[in-house]
Amino acid sequence: MNNGDEPLTITLSVQDKDGNEKARATGFASVCLVYEQAYQEGDLLKVETDETGVFLDVTLDESLPPATLFFKENSLLFPLPSGERSESYAPAAFKGDTHRLMARTVPATTVGGLRNLSLNPYDHESNHSVFPHATANVVTRGEAAFAARSAIDGEIANDNHGFWPYTSWGINQDPEAALVLHFGRTVLVSRIVIFLRADFPHDAWWQSARLTMSDGWSTIADLTKSGEGQVIEFEPRLTQSLMFDQLIKADDPSPFPALTQLEAWGCEVDT
Repeated sequence: MNNGDEPLTITLSVQDKDGNEKARATGFASVCLVYEQAYQEGDLLKVETDETGVFLDVTLDESLPPATLFFKENSLLFPLPSGERSESYAPAAFKGDTHRLMARTVPATTVGGLRNLSLNPYDHESNHSVFPHATANVVTRGEAAFAARSAIDGEIANDNHGFWPYTSWGINQDPEAALVLHFGRTVLVSRIVIFLRADFPHDAWWQSARLTMSDGWSTIADLTKSGEGQVIEFEPRLTQSLMFDQLIKADDPSPFPALTQLEAWGCEVDT
């Protein structure tokens, strides 16, 4: 596994809906692409490396935070949001006629430290190659603002609901709702921070939820009516995924509990 100790070829590109390249930049260990045109409907952004199993710090728009991503495969395709999907991002995101994309390798000394292993503002439903990645068995009305990716996009504003910055995972009032956070490799997790959506009295809340690791180990998180991050700590656990389910709603007239952010704090195993 290359963790930034050896030069890595990285390519950034803008593609149209048919996969034709509109712009491209390649670098060793780091690369920047400035695209001086407005994006068109159906355009995609691509981050590609010449190796798999590597970590890159990726920034695909100046309005989004950088994220340390694990490339289980050698490329990430990011469909540019349009229509109602664009409302899950900052109003300026991917707009205008000047865009700056960046990617660089992450030194082993950096990637091996304690960090939030769940942060990925560039996740989307079709992503199965770059991690972390979130999936869910239900989403409120199928709307992008309530998609699974909203729980790992880094946004913790939770005193309202709906579009950015108030994105959240909505469960469509389904008691069997479950969200799974996929890491794409084995990691060591020791702390979970849960931000419930707290648009009270519109929102309800869960009084408890189950957290389950890929080896079957689980723990019950007792939750309260609060917009603060609620911390669950345990002995470090090796896992490839984290499931958030068995959501027990508090006795409240509102039918709308939701999850604003699920942070999994830990470190890498193989660095």
